[in-house]
Amino acid sequence: MRWGTTAALLVSVFIVLGGGVVRVTGSGLGCPTWPACDAGSLTTTPELGIHGLIEFTNRALTGLLIVAVGWAIVAARLQKPRNRNLTRLAWSQFWLVVANAVAGGISVLTGLNPYVVALHFLMAIALLTATTLTWHRAREVPRIPVAQPGLSAVLSWSLLACTLVLVVVGTLVSGSGPHSGDSVEVPRMGFVWADVTAVHGVLGSATIVLAIALWLSLRGTAQAQLARRRVVFFVVVAVAQALVGLIQALTGIPAALVAIHVLGSALVWIGAVRVLLDVNPGLFPKLQGARTAVAVNPVEA
Repeated sequence: MRWGTTAALLVSVFIVLGGGVVRVTGSGLGCPTWPACDAGSLTTTPELGIHGLIEFTNRALTGLLIVAVGWAIVAARLQKPRNRNLTRLAWSQFWLVVANAVAGGISVLTGLNPYVVALHFLMAIALLTATTLTWHRAREVPRIPVAQPGLSAVLSWSLLACTLVLVVVGTLVSGSGPHSGDSVEVPRMGFVWADVTAVHGVLGSATIVLAIALWLSLRGTAQAQLARRRVVFFVVVAVAQALVGLIQALTGIPAALVAIHVLGSALVWIGAVRVLLDVNPGLFPKLQGARTAVAVNPVEA
């Protein structure tokens, strides 16, 4: 179960990175049709060149993701005693993979409409949420609730909400910027790139400030050691992501940095979800079924 959920989480991150590579290389229409890559061919052909290969490789990652998610589903169903919550989470990944594939197909059929492409990315973030929740639940151990839940809970939810808005505005930055996803002329969003980039930067700063405030609120609580570690990791990733974003804005938005920034957005979101789960260990209904009577160090978990 743990191996299966890890595989699903990792491949869902690679899917986000793959989408970023497709965008910055101008390969979004490398396979001009969907679900086939080209008329009469499910796979790429030599005539489609490197762009067809890049786009088809990204599509092929969906197959690998389905295998990983299927692994998690089968493992969840084989657990004894049966854990219905874990099984439902595993199945939610499958349906989100299907929805993402359809959204990707619509983005191709609409000629990379920037709003459809943005929706496709946000659905990938929804998939990341499901794979992160399933991964977390497969490793969940009993823990003492964090003391002073009022302030820390509010800050953790605020951090998640701010991170979500940050990600959404990030799609507006991409949709208004120069990397349209293909070498041909593709419609762009009607926002001023400099303006939405400034808003994106302010939101990024606010997210980091909220994370630091959350860490300070947990500092005097002995039971919150794991939660503090999660927050520190989140701050490190968020600061690195901010630096990449700043450098790419000042250096003409190079393609390699854009792809790294897309990957960073996935890691920042996963970090925000994990912070929420570890600050609020009793947030979701407890898993059904007996737990193994093995002593587990929560910090190491």
